[in-house]
Amino acid sequence: MINITLPDGSIKEMESGSTPMDVAMSISQGLARNVISASFNGTKVETKTPLTEDGSLVLFTFSNPEGKEAFWHSTSHIMAQAVEELFPGVSLTIGPAIDNGFYYDIDFKEHSISESDIPKIEARMLEIARGKHEFTMRSVSKADAIQFYKDQDNAFKVELIENLTDGDITFCDHDTFTDLCRGGHVPNTGIIKAVKIMSIAGAYWRGDENNQQLTRLYGTSFPKQKDLKEYLALLEEAKKRDHRKLGKELQLFTFSQRVGQGLPLWLPKGAALRERLEDFLKKAQKKAGYEMVVTPHIGAKELYETSGHYEKYGADSFQPITTPNEGEEFLLKPMNCPHHCEIYKSAQWSYRDLPKRFAEFGTVYRYEQSGELHGLTRVRGFTQDDAHIFCMPEQLDKEFKAVIDLVLYVFGSLGFENFTAQVSIRDPKKPEKYIGDTKNWEIAENAIISAAKDKGLDYVIEEGEAAFYGPKLDFMVKDALGRSWQLGTIQVDYNLPERFDLSYKGADNESHRPVMIHRAPFGSMERFIAILLEHTGGNFPLWLMPEQCTILSLSEKYENYAKQVANSLEINEIRTAVDNRAETMGKKIREAEMNKLPYMLIVGEQEEKDGTISVRKHGGDDLGTMSVADFTTLVQKEISETIKTFEV
Repeated sequence: MINITLPDGSIKEMESGSTPMDVAMSISQGLARNVISASFNGTKVETKTPLTEDGSLVLFTFSNPEGKEAFWHSTSHIMAQAVEELFPGVSLTIGPAIDNGFYYDIDFKEHSISESDIPKIEARMLEIARGKHEFTMRSVSKADAIQFYKDQDNAFKVELIENLTDGDITFCDHDTFTDLCRGGHVPNTGIIKAVKIMSIAGAYWRGDENNQQLTRLYGTSFPKQKDLKEYLALLEEAKKRDHRKLGKELQLFTFSQRVGQGLPLWLPKGAALRERLEDFLKKAQKKAGYEMVVTPHIGAKELYETSGHYEKYGADSFQPITTPNEGEEFLLKPMNCPHHCEIYKSAQWSYRDLPKRFAEFGTVYRYEQSGELHGLTRVRGFTQDDAHIFCMPEQLDKEFKAVIDLVLYVFGSLGFENFTAQVSIRDPKKPEKYIGDTKNWEIAENAIISAAKDKGLDYVIEEGEAAFYGPKLDFMVKDALGRSWQLGTIQVDYNLPERFDLSYKGADNESHRPVMIHRAPFGSMERFIAILLEHTGGNFPLWLMPEQCTILSLSEKYENYAKQVANSLEINEIRTAVDNRAETMGKKIREAEMNKLPYMLIVGEQEEKDGTISVRKHGGDDLGTMSVADFTTLVQKEISETIKTFEV
């Protein structure tokens, strides 16, 4: 008998040779029907892999990321089989699972493929799936594996196998199809009920533009047809909410090839939006004891060598700027933290002065590859809402929790209610990725976990996701479409204070090293605004809207009254526009709706006579006629209910 430990800590006694599916069956038939993959002692296994020793077993369903990975990886095999049958002689290369699906890169040789071929590939995939073929793994010698693909005239697979170790090579078989594979499949093809090939694209072999270009088929699949329909509907909604589309329609930002890829230009409405976000955070930061600082956009290369940023990122970043002075080099600022360390070091501090909290909306520059640039979410120049707290070790817990409170205040005021926290720690197997003393890393990691527990956060621990200088707490926010985004980060750092030789004089009159907290509730202004745009569909919280209402006059006769109403509202800090154009009221309302204006105030003869306004809300709700004072109260109430007072 062997003891199988389940995630809840319970232990199942099973016969040696039992499979993960046997364990699932011993728990319940319902679970067994839904289990599609498993891991044993942290390693991916098949659901029919015999278990012959004590260990920890995790069973995955389609609701788990690991389950989806196995599901989509298995579907990529089915798609490859269908393509091989319909286009004889093609060479398959690699076909991994990715976010929301899978792809397979294929050399179609003399065949051509187009969108018109997609339906027949999908139809054949479903035929194969209905056969309920089991996925079977088998070990193959290196020589036999190479010969198998040489016989198929597939140089790509041969190249992959030549880089593998003999004894570690496995093939996966299902139906009449065989593929080089490391494992991780669903029990049988019948679980796959719905498939969709999403697009056809080009891709270079192994991502190298010097290599042969292949055809990449992107696809997705689901256990139910209903799930696929819902996913496709979600994609259509996502297209409507694409921040690049909305940013153009709402006149927030633009890009210019002459300025350079990945360098956004903020238009007046977008600049005003950024300014309001900055003012919102500055107000809360001031109450929390932060001091604003400003640092330059460049720094001497030596600064980033000291911090470690040049060693870790220098080769892939903007290259050094040389000056007329021989040997002098500067870098575009990739991070604000080294500059803030130098600000701290510019004075002598005692324990009575700490903590020092320096904040800056600092623009940084990183050379992202052109193929990775995407609207505002992946750019080469972006502004971080950065702050660095220098504190005594005994102040760390309190300061870290205070930053959590600030992050939660930001999320709550902007409508991000659904989130989890991720404690990102080192990968102990890759110490070369990190700098600093192991003992300090352990102290920092434990401090973050303790603070997350005390604050009651729903959190997970992820190995290998820490920054190179310290562990961090990342906030994973779900938007209105259920997509997960990393927003807001808090990091504990014992290493930069060491590298910059930072100190303070303690109560014992001795010199001590401060601890450094890095934090950015927004993360970057660009990425945050992009995600906020897609989350809200451009319908920002009222307090943040560039224009909170527009006054639509029925004709030019009521222009003066419209201006009087606008002045009254502006005095009460309600941002107002006046539309006196000689257009029909229907067109004015349609355009106001398209521009996401929260309120439309219609004025005509009766309104002027009564000193009132007719109020229409975005989306078509008619709120009736009311006085300007009552409308002012309505707006102020809505704002106060959204943006709470930050309590320290």
